[in-house]
Amino acid sequence: MDFDVISYKKTALHLSEIQSQENKTFLSMINNVLTTDGFYFCTDYDLTHTLQRLANTSPEFQEMSLLERADQRFVWNGNLLRELAAQPELHKFALPVVHGFIVMKPCRINGKIFEWVLVSRRSCFRAGVRYYVRGIDSEGHAANFVETEQIVLYEGAKASFVQTRGSMPFYWSQRPNLKYKPKPIISKTMTHMDGFQRHFDSQLLIYGKQTVLNLVNQKGSEKPLEQAFAKMVSGMNNGMLNYIAFDFHKECSHMRWDRLQILVDAVTDTQDEYSYLMVNSEGKTVAQQKGVFRSNCMDCLDRTNVIQSLLARRSLQSQLQRMGVLNVGQRIDEQIEFEKIYKNAWADNANACAVQYAGTGALKTDFTRTGKRTSWGLLMDGWNSMIRYYKNNFSDGFRQDSIDLFLGNFAVDDTDGPTPLRVQKDWKFLTLPIIMLVAFSMCIVCLLMAGDTWTETMAFVVFWGAASAITATIILFNGQDFVDAPKLVHKEKMD
Repeated sequence: MDFDVISYKKTALHLSEIQSQENKTFLSMINNVLTTDGFYFCTDYDLTHTLQRLANTSPEFQEMSLLERADQRFVWNGNLLRELAAQPELHKFALPVVHGFIVMKPCRINGKIFEWVLVSRRSCFRAGVRYYVRGIDSEGHAANFVETEQIVLYEGAKASFVQTRGSMPFYWSQRPNLKYKPKPIISKTMTHMDGFQRHFDSQLLIYGKQTVLNLVNQKGSEKPLEQAFAKMVSGMNNGMLNYIAFDFHKECSHMRWDRLQILVDAVTDTQDEYSYLMVNSEGKTVAQQKGVFRSNCMDCLDRTNVIQSLLARRSLQSQLQRMGVLNVGQRIDEQIEFEKIYKNAWADNANACAVQYAGTGALKTDFTRTGKRTSWGLLMDGWNSMIRYYKNNFSDGFRQDSIDLFLGNFAVDDTDGPTPLRVQKDWKFLTLPIIMLVAFSMCIVCLLMAGDTWTETMAFVVFWGAASAITATIILFNGQDFVDAPKLVHKEKMD
């Protein structure tokens, strides 16, 4: 709900003037991360693990402190707790903090009350913002990797269904450059299969079988990414890894969102095979989940969340029937009260993940909330896209630095040596936008204050108009110099 940053030095007088300024910048970075919604902790439950992982643990594991037994992928304060972790007697004060989204709702169907829970855990490995963190790192960690678990609790019985999302797991980047949609670039220098293999080896170990649902466009700038992903899956030649490409935008064009059922129907048998965790009221495990759907689009936000909510509903239908909450022949989408809770929670999940990665709420949530695509939803998507454009180009460098500092990817040196914050922008950064604004203003002034003759007026308008257009072209051509880029960790090295 809230946080405090407490200095353990009584005074900052020992800092030089530059250090003092940088100290304020670093503090504002920490504040930037912590004011983002979606940090959670629990004193008596392990939020970092799925119900299935917890059900398959040893008595020794149960005896460990929450910090020792936590899944390190989801411990966002691991760097902050590093020194406390070395002292077991302090572990009761050192609680893992997860980042993502959690909602818990008491629900009623047929007069039976059950608890419905949705948990999204964001990985802190290769964490960052939309355009600066794409693909994977050399360890095989994917950008924007999120594990989403849907849980049902009813009269001592519990059920859980897990899905994952994450950036396409090879080396590619999409640096902001003032264009609305920068062109994605697949690295030509890295050996993609190494990182790809590492990624899926760990995924298969943790989750069992995998079905990749790749929702990117199969034309334009996204097409080479889809082709590369498909080629690598066939190159890995692993029977536990299945790949399905579904061009979301093409299939659902002209508001035909009912066509998403094509994909749901295509994976029906696979979903039945993968099953879900089911523990009866006596505590006996009667079913285990044997595999997961790993969904992705470009950002793994909007399209991904829509598909995940549809697959989760299908799993829930089966779980509630098995628990005796739904009667035979009843369908979830006929339960109006519950359906409203369900759709809104999944839309809130989309918003939380989108704010944390892209800086604004999710797109397409009108479909998740209502089951229909609306004109108002399209309008809101346009607004959110504009805000995303601004943030991705002019404030995401600072956000990326904030995350790197918080997670310990950058360590502050307490000597008075130069830090990356002291890097100055070159002359182009200030001069060209000023020239463009002056030229554009003069163009408007010439239009409003006509000269002696029409020819004279047009000559001035053309001159100043050409000056502003030429400057704007130069700015766009050098787009990467004008965006707010991260300073603390060189992202090029990480691609």
